Amino acid sequence: MQDFAVFNSPHNINYGRGAFNSVGIEVAKQGKKALIVSDKIMDKLENVGECRNYLSKEGIESAVYLGIDSEPTDVYVAEALDVLKQEKCDVIISLGGGSCIDTAKSVAVLATNGGYIGDYMGGNKIAEVKALPHVAIPTTAGTGSEATDATVITNTTNDVKMMIKQPVFLPEMAIVDPLLTMSAPEHVTAATGVDALSHAIEAYISRQSHPMTDMMALSAMKLIINNITKAYQDKDNIDARERMILGSLQAGLAFSNASVCLVHGMSRPIGALFHVPHGFSNAMLLPAVLEYSKDSAVQRLADLGRIFNPEMENESDETAADVAVASVKDLCLKLEIPNLKDWGIDSQEFETAVTKMAVDALESGSPGNNPKVPSHKEIESLYHYCFDYNFASGVELK
Repeated sequence: MQDFAVFNSPHNINYGRGAFNSVGIEVAKQGKKALIVSDKIMDKLENVGECRNYLSKEGIESAVYLGIDSEPTDVYVAEALDVLKQEKCDVIISLGGGSCIDTAKSVAVLATNGGYIGDYMGGNKIAEVKALPHVAIPTTAGTGSEATDATVITNTTNDVKMMIKQPVFLPEMAIVDPLLTMSAPEHVTAATGVDALSHAIEAYISRQSHPMTDMMALSAMKLIINNITKAYQDKDNIDARERMILGSLQAGLAFSNASVCLVHGMSRPIGALFHVPHGFSNAMLLPAVLEYSKDSAVQRLADLGRIFNPEMENESDETAADVAVASVKDLCLKLEIPNLKDWGIDSQEFETAVTKMAVDALESGSPGNNPKVPSHKEIESLYHYCFDYNFASGVELK
């Protein structure tokens, strides 16, 4: 077993207002024809057209795949790969949320290594050939996928979200421009923001955390906690959105190297079976999972509590950890995060799926990184607890 830590990141990150303008110059260093993996919303907002214009100015041809309209699936990956091959593209750009980025990661790897994306799950197949150059451009402050070496793709045959993590999936470059997040509606800002907070928290409490990931996770938590409600309440607050997307980027760097934990392990099956967007499913689970994990992560959750409330500085770790859990609940309440029942999931269908979801959660490996590692039965109990979870329960914050 190695006794040193590793910290991987994209080779280059262009960050800040107007960074999107650099896409043509940066892609010209990577190839001659780009496949843009995006969606119809980005096309309607003219972000895809703007991207193509930037590329054209640098003499770069482009093709477009806009088939993504939900969480990423193996069907999207196959379709986008076909377009890439037909158009003979030698570089990939993802422009959108995590679904677009994860799809593009998969295409970049399969283009040079071949096979079906599910072949790579659990390290069953190792991608030994370098992926096509991939420039990731996020348009939400949430997934942090532009900075990670993981992709999550739904197998449409068995309704399993395949979490695949290998260094080859890491994008060559990330272009992170807060101006691209300005069009995100309130509910997307809320869900992706809590998703980013989940990444930061889980990276910090993960059994695989180390000093470099701690630094990124702590910074991300501060940025997100101090700006998420501002971005939610005022979509035109560019300062808050800039800090949110920086927090999301840092959280991505943190969890890519420290791994996520129980929240993500339980979240993926909910997305696969009930088609709940990833950000929402994480937010629905986060407070309850922190309650469950608290006794095994008191000191780390105390740090979180003191970020939410600096007045906890002189209080005990136990008290500050309690504040952390209550503050996360209160945040979800303020951001109008629904529980699973209020989302509209049928209780009988959910009950029938609980056993499969617990199996899939454990098989993903993420629960094993949690400070308190759950059994299959405990995960089933947590699913039941979360179904009609009351975010207002126990919140006594001013």
